[in-house]
Amino acid sequence: MGALISGAVPGLRCPEEANLRTPESVVAVHAGYIAAGAELIETNTFGANRRKLGRVLLEDAFEEINSAGVRLAREAREVAGRDVFIAGSIGPLGELEVFDLSEHGPLYAAQASVLEGRGVDLFMVETFFDLDELVVAVEAVRSVSSLPIVALLTFDDEAEVTGGVDAGAAARRLMPLGVAAIGTNHGAGPTVALRALRGMRDAGLPLAALPNIGLASLAGGRVVYPHSTPDYFAEFAVQAVALGARIVGGCCGTTPAQIQAIHDAFEGGRVPAAALEVDEPSIPLVPPPKAGETRLARALREQEWVVSVELDPPKGGSLDGLVEVTRALHSSGMVGFVDINDNPMARARMNALMTASTLQREVGIETIPHVTPRDTSVMGLEGVLLGAHADGVRNVLAVTGDPPHVGDYPGSRGVYEVDSIGLVQLLAGLNRGEDYVGKGLDAPTEFFVGVAVNPSADDLDLELDRFRRKVDAGAHFAMTQAIFDLELLDRFVERLGGGWPIPVLLGVWPLRSLAMALRLHNEVPGISVPDGVLDALRTAGPDAPTVGLELARVLVDESRERVAGIYVIPPFKQPLGALDLLA
Repeated sequence: MGALISGAVPGLRCPEEANLRTPESVVAVHAGYIAAGAELIETNTFGANRRKLGRVLLEDAFEEINSAGVRLAREAREVAGRDVFIAGSIGPLGELEVFDLSEHGPLYAAQASVLEGRGVDLFMVETFFDLDELVVAVEAVRSVSSLPIVALLTFDDEAEVTGGVDAGAAARRLMPLGVAAIGTNHGAGPTVALRALRGMRDAGLPLAALPNIGLASLAGGRVVYPHSTPDYFAEFAVQAVALGARIVGGCCGTTPAQIQAIHDAFEGGRVPAAALEVDEPSIPLVPPPKAGETRLARALREQEWVVSVELDPPKGGSLDGLVEVTRALHSSGMVGFVDINDNPMARARMNALMTASTLQREVGIETIPHVTPRDTSVMGLEGVLLGAHADGVRNVLAVTGDPPHVGDYPGSRGVYEVDSIGLVQLLAGLNRGEDYVGKGLDAPTEFFVGVAVNPSADDLDLELDRFRRKVDAGAHFAMTQAIFDLELLDRFVERLGGGWPIPVLLGVWPLRSLAMALRLHNEVPGISVPDGVLDALRTAGPDAPTVGLELARVLVDESRERVAGIYVIPPFKQPLGALDLLA
């Protein structure tokens, strides 16, 4: 329904908006499937819960959209003159971040109440990737209705859902809920659906199978599905019935032609032919040897004074210059680590993780690359992190990243599927041997996870709460925003309860001019330059670089009993200037 409606009606904020804007198109889609032989149709309400509608500014139309969805399905049934069942479609909230599932129940219950009140015959609670959320949804629907419920999960190629739960375990979890049928919909296609049914068939419940026609792809901004022949889909249907399916149909990409083929196959008594499942040989996996703790982790554990220098990756395609700079920092004997910005100021530079890999390989220095969820999806983050881990990168600093609109691409928008707290959770999961949704990896990682903390934040309560959540999520160390006044640091520690829960590196920025200090204080969020520093730089005049350097040295000396080390933010485009502070 959603795929066809979106293709037929341009400009919709969501497919369910068509119930109000172009109701005739919704009736036409229903009528087409009924004419093809469908005995059960679903209302165009899959994403019509208050949370999803609110994202597209349609929350006020919640009841109207759901009511119209049922009315239009009933209208199509009356026009067709056939006795088909109408199922109220209820989908998940579609939120990647982990929320309190107790918040979800009322949203599902509210939608079910409207759908039943307008006359649906049953509920299809469908396309759930997370078993816990499906259970919450089913229980919420049952709390307001006694109508039959069909509970459908979406499985991956291994017939698993979020958390690595296989089809058999999922079926056993759903059995006590009093549902009319369980099964699978959406997903990668008929083959995966059959694999899931095979795992669920021992549950003793009627099964349902409504897969996508196949894997989707993007072409010209449109979602395109493969040219699956109706006969292929009919073969899937009869094989599904042989595995216990009593409700058979299709999800995204399925047209009336496929439904017609299923109808004709059943009417003609078709039996399964060749198996659709393909068993691929497994590749033996050799777990990598344990690398042990990083030099940074060991230094922090043994309470050695840690010194790092912050570097910006190049804007071009060569790292030769940065390699030489890093070699000079490392050979000075004063710098133990370098931390590497990830597209600082939202300006495109070489990837921080790839830069870190090269510097470690070429120079032999241990790196702390910054990683932000701004520029890539969770899947992309996992991909680059696993690749960097394989190349020896172990320390990472999870940061939010500067917002895209401040950089070179003001029209771009950040991805931000998770925030920095979610990124720490992702890294902690990789270390446990599972991805962000709990599915197992071939081998766990050994990341030493750092986070940012800003003791000079304007909203200290928020900063304290977020820092505690980062620590709870699995952070191992922290790096502060640039600090120019240790009283701010002391105030933050006192608010924390009198001590840092994890080792902390202090951000030190030797100021070279009054103009730079004024800009940082007035224009950069989260940075506060005290009046004493501003006055000293103002009085110094042309000697401001020397005075700024001396102020930074005093800051470092006085911080030694407060933090585990420092990272130096060197003068702009002069990374070797950090050595002036350390000499």
